[in-house]
Amino acid sequence: MVKLGYTITYVADVEKALAFFENAFGIARRFRTPENSYGELETGETTLAFASHELGQSNLSAGYISASDSDKPLGTEIALVSEDVQSTHASAIKAGGMELEAPKKKPRGQTVSYIRCPSGILIELCTPVGGSSGS
Repeated sequence: MVKLGYTITYVADVEKALAFFENAFGIARRFRTPENSYGELETGETTLAFASHELGQSNLSAGYISASDSDKPLGTEIALVSEDVQSTHASAIKAGGMELEAPKKKPRGQTVSYIRCPSGILIELCTPVGGSSGS
């Protein structure tokens, strides 16, 4: 059986990426390598991790598009589920995130917003699917 183990995003500064998620969302860090090239957050069974651009370039010889170098967010997002999207969204903005879409109720009752973190990563903040929490 195959299962999702990691989501790793290459960033300019692993420490700053970890600190943003800690400050904006209260997600604790699991660890960071001493050379600051890789770090993980405590996100449950599937790990959310960050790796330095140098490590990414060593892994992908043909290169890649950095999320922070693109004017628009890349077509991939990290979705974080929250019972209170309004407060989570405000916390993310206060921690340095950029609002792309303010919280709004979707037709099926889910509240969703979008921010871009300082590392350029697109983040969806949403209530649980089928939930009526949030505003």
